[in-house]
Amino acid sequence: MTSKLNTALIVAGGLLAASAISATAGPLADRIAAGEPIRIGFSNIPIWGYPDEKGEAKGFVNEIALGILAKMGHTDVETSVNDWGGLIPGLQANRYDLITGGLYILGSRCENINFSEPIVVTGDAFLVPAGNPKNLNNYKDVLAQSDSVLAMYAGSNTVEAARKEGLVDAQIMQLPGPAEVLAAMKSGRADAAALTYFEAVDFAAQSDGKFEITDPDALPDWTKNWVGVGFRFEDEDFMKEFNAALAEYVGSEEMLAAVKEYGVTEVNVPKGETTEWICANR
Repeated sequence: MTSKLNTALIVAGGLLAASAISATAGPLADRIAAGEPIRIGFSNIPIWGYPDEKGEAKGFVNEIALGILAKMGHTDVETSVNDWGGLIPGLQANRYDLITGGLYILGSRCENINFSEPIVVTGDAFLVPAGNPKNLNNYKDVLAQSDSVLAMYAGSNTVEAARKEGLVDAQIMQLPGPAEVLAAMKSGRADAAALTYFEAVDFAAQSDGKFEITDPDALPDWTKNWVGVGFRFEDEDFMKEFNAALAEYVGSEEMLAAVKEYGVTEVNVPKGETTEWICANR
């Protein structure tokens, strides 16, 4: 009887331990253990994250994330594209295992998801008509002209920045993504667009001289931001492993070669700032 009881307790204890390990590992580790692919979600944002003509994940954030995963030994990856505003809800709903595509690490976002350590640091800029006829270089310039409209995509960091600088809803045109923002600029429905610096450069370069970008330094210093990869809170153990590989990969010659075509250089490599600090200060 005692032997059977001890055996039962050992088996039960083993099951509990296995359950505890599984709970600690998180849903992503469970998927990997089951032989399922890592699912990456991103939005179609030029330079940052986008699908090429074959549907392959491109953009510097995807390149870096995939490079880190490869360093960890993970190459079985499945990617899908969604609207910008659907990335965090999709991650929370377990439709993705991690999200890329240019997510700035912001305090408001840190309340909803986990972020890896930063992979890139950059700023924003305005896209304006050639010659900048309304002289809109920063949020205060837009605020001073009550009839001015600033376009941006919903859920972007620029929405928070615009409101922090005092812009009212009537001056903020929120759109689903960069393509809609560019369309608003082309039609004249918006006087300027608040975008990441990389996006603004790309749009201006492809506009045949119709648009130009403002000086990023004209925007407040606090609008400079750090980019991270988003994870569910339940996958913190996996994220720690990801961060360990990230520490060796980000800033390496291998990484810089992989993102050179997107205009990312040593200037954009974080200088020791941590996600904990960024979440508290952005």
